[in-house]
Amino acid sequence: MAKTALVAEDKQKDEKSNALVENATSTFERARTFLGDVRAEMRKVITPSRKEVQATTTVVLVTVFVFAAFFFVVDYIFSNGLAAIMGKLVGPQ
Repeated sequence: MAKTALVAEDKQKDEKSNALVENATSTFERARTFLGDVRAEMRKVITPSRKEVQATTTVVLVTVFVFAAFFFVVDYIFSNGLAAIMGKLVGPQ
């Protein structure tokens, strides 16, 4: 009986150590696969040319200034309109 218990205990220790080794091995294998996938995706990356970067930057700057002007005009109209409405409601002081 005691001998059977010792054999079972040794078997459990072996299974635990095998599980630990398999877990470590699978972790390294997953990391290796991940890095291989990253490398494959990085090969697909294309760096834009200087001309493309300049064109994109120009578009962004023009768009920013157009929107800034639009919001300035809208803000000016609303603030003056609100001031006129408040002036008529409250009256001169």
